[in-house]
Amino acid sequence: MLLREVYESAKVVSVGATRITVNEFTDQLPALRPEVLLEAARGVIKVMDWQVDKIVTEEDKGAPLATAVSILTGIPMAMARWYTYSLDAVSEICVDLQSEYYQGKLYLNGVAAGDRVIIIDDTLSTGGAINSLVEAVRRSGGEVVDIVCAIEKIQGNGRKHVFDQTGMIVKSLVRITLSDTEVMVLD
Repeated sequence: MLLREVYESAKVVSVGATRITVNEFTDQLPALRPEVLLEAARGVIKVMDWQVDKIVTEEDKGAPLATAVSILTGIPMAMARWYTYSLDAVSEICVDLQSEYYQGKLYLNGVAAGDRVIIIDDTLSTGGAINSLVEAVRRSGGEVVDIVCAIEKIQGNGRKHVFDQTGMIVKSLVRITLSDTEVMVLD
């Protein structure tokens, strides 16, 4: 599995007290090979609930994966951004975001009342980004029916944090843990 190989060779860096990976899949270091992205997208498609109207992601690292899933499935995608468009005609939902490495606002457009939504992201760590996306979808009147992340960094306890805050279960394709110097792939 290419995604496993990417993480087995990933670098670990510290950002303050937080350890993060630097790798081909999430950081395009080295450049992301199409076959890695395609494998991850097919993995998401294999486990996802297909009874959805929209895919939702955030504009940072989850965007390539969600875009690939959208192209392969034909399901439209809405992307939450870190800035507002400030257009009167746009029904924009603003929520607070506190993730492992970013704190600020998240702005969601493109989800309407009654939409059934799957949230797709690259990595689940603390659950902050996913919790904000769930809140934004719900405030727009949409229903989150599934959440899939390609990678789950287990020491962040994101799965538990998301469940405790939203009642949603997050699916993941590959679980990892980090030491000070390396990434261990668990499954």
